[in-house]
Amino acid sequence: MNAPPEFVRHLGGCHCGRVRFEVLAPAHLEVGDCNCSMCAKTGYLHLMVRKEHFRLLSGEDALTNYQFNTGTAKHFFCSHCGIKSFYVPRSHPDGFSVNARCLDEGTVEGMTIRKIDGRNWEEHYPTGRGEYS
Repeated sequence: MNAPPEFVRHLGGCHCGRVRFEVLAPAHLEVGDCNCSMCAKTGYLHLMVRKEHFRLLSGEDALTNYQFNTGTAKHFFCSHCGIKSFYVPRSHPDGFSVNARCLDEGTVEGMTIRKIDGRNWEEHYPTGRGEYS
């Protein structure tokens, strides 16, 4: 994976360890805290990354997919422990949202958390697509 020089390789995964991934992102992360019905219930912190900055290392066979509403977002969960460590979001269908809480310790130097108004998604993303950090 190619990334800007200020990016580091973060590893992460689900609770049981079957699903493992790597993501290239800065050491200090900019993440989103969304208030939509799904994220508010799970405490998901969104780290938006381009498709080429994400790689699934193991556990593809353990993933199950949940889709609702428009069916654009693809919510991948570990079928063993139930953790959603990443998914393809409606706002970034050409990339991934990684749950920053599922990253391993040791490479994240800090996080800046911004609020995302997912309850009013259409107003928050008037173009239907979000920006990458």
